[in-house]
Amino acid sequence: KSAAIQHARQQSANSRLKQKQLKRFCVLNPAAENLLETAIDKFNLSVRAYHRILKVARTIADLADSDHIQETHIAEALSFRLF
Repeated sequence: KSAAIQHARQQSANSRLKQKQLKRFCVLNPAAENLLETAIDKFNLSVRAYHRILKVARTIADLADSDHIQETHIAEALSFRLF
């Protein structure tokens, strides 16, 4: 299901998104953006880690049939990264 959504939206897997594509396809609501920024600062995460979290959160949002990345999607992506 998720793979079909990804290919319909961007003709590639979320894991292969480039930086420009991340900005276009990984739209965060304000709460999600705030949570991600807080995590980046608190855990001193790199830009590479930021991009990986976005890609995982985009996949989680796809599985939830959400057009935009919500705070819960970021939280779940962070849980995979931090624990």
